[in-house]
Amino acid sequence: MKKKTIAIAMGGYSNEAEISIKSGQLVYDHMDKEKYQAFKVHILQNEWFVLTNDGKKYQIDKSDFSTTVEGEKINFDCVFNIIHGTPGEDGLFAAYLETVHMKQTSCDYYSSALTFNKRDCISILKAYSIKTATNYFVNKGDEIFEDEIIETVGLPCFVKANKAGSSFGISKVKKKEDLLEAIEFSYKEDEEVIIESFLDGTEVSVGVINYNGEVLALPVTEIISENEFFDYKAKYLGQSQEITPANITKEQTEEVKRQAIKIFKTLKLKGLTRAEFIFHNNEPHFLEVNTCPGLSEASILPQQAKAAGITLKDLFTNVIENALIPI
Repeated sequence: MKKKTIAIAMGGYSNEAEISIKSGQLVYDHMDKEKYQAFKVHILQNEWFVLTNDGKKYQIDKSDFSTTVEGEKINFDCVFNIIHGTPGEDGLFAAYLETVHMKQTSCDYYSSALTFNKRDCISILKAYSIKTATNYFVNKGDEIFEDEIIETVGLPCFVKANKAGSSFGISKVKKKEDLLEAIEFSYKEDEEVIIESFLDGTEVSVGVINYNGEVLALPVTEIISENEFFDYKAKYLGQSQEITPANITKEQTEEVKRQAIKIFKTLKLKGLTRAEFIFHNNEPHFLEVNTCPGLSEASILPQQAKAAGITLKDLFTNVIENALIPI
């Protein structure tokens, strides 16, 4: 049987490009080479290209997302999207792939754009009785009413760039006089900012995937950061403990999994996703959902798959085969 050709799309245009490339390499290393012919495709701001193991570069033809290697044109059967941030996680890349009729493993463009926009995502999920922090929105150029913000969300609070991943552009504010500086810091990542009340409790992460024809919630991971919150250093530089399965009750585990699956279905997600919650007053409060989660050795979703008895080879095969199913 002829092998399917799979483009592993990695990189991107954001601060997360390097992390994405590490994730892409892990996907490449664990992909079933007997079933698939895999190509590492770097999607960068200035160029899109296939990078071979011996360091050669072959340009991507954007008219149909193909490439030519040693005189042979390669038409891909599917794209494994592991681009964190823009354009892979915010829907831009998915929209492009749809225009060239290319199958891909992650969410469709609208679901991706919606989940990447924290404010819009939270606003929709509130209508489905998903609990969240109290929040306040500001845009660059708005007059900032500090007293009104603090009256709404309280102190301490979190100030976040609305459309940014991996804890870029986030600050924990404990004093009123630090609020403006935190907002300006978030504006470096995005012109829209979300300010949220502080939720005191256990933070957990729930991977949700399409697996063997059903929506499956993976074992829950408890996150204990050595820092003020689960920031970039905690995520990627080892400054946190990640405990799978989480040290929470059976009832809490079942409830947070139920909510994670509900979010997956409500937002019409697909592929590999990961939702974040904090148990506040013994109830899970939704933080955000990641539709293109990290797959490096340090990442949470691979840990959860292992705890569920799913090998990375099986995990990646499953997500590819789901993407290849005719619509």
